[in-house]
Amino acid sequence: MPKPRAATIPDYIAAAPKPAQKNLRELYTILKKAAPKARETIKWSTPVFEDTRILFAFAAFKSHVNFMPTPAVLESFKKELAGYTTGKGSIQFPHDAPLPKTLIANIAKQRIKELRENDARWM
Repeated sequence: MPKPRAATIPDYIAAAPKPAQKNLRELYTILKKAAPKARETIKWSTPVFEDTRILFAFAAFKSHVNFMPTPAVLESFKKELAGYTTGKGSIQFPHDAPLPKTLIANIAKQRIKELRENDARWM
């Protein structure tokens, strides 16, 4: 029988593999603090924070947690992200390493600013 899909972000975190849960909880807390008025939802089986558009998303994988703001925001933090695996609009944080909390908060704030000032789309 397939696992039921998570209806809320806390449900998603609770259903995630144990090695991912600590970083997922911390990431969720950081993003919730950065965007306290954002709507929290699950889209494409992924936790998402929304305002007038999607602000950011995050997800658990076998060996890492992915944080997905936008490519433009990540580009502005290119120097700070040099030691991390990044994709077009995502950053990977390994389960066995502490999260760079201040960096994540700054990226989240920049994404919110990008949306408010330019109505920038997500991905």
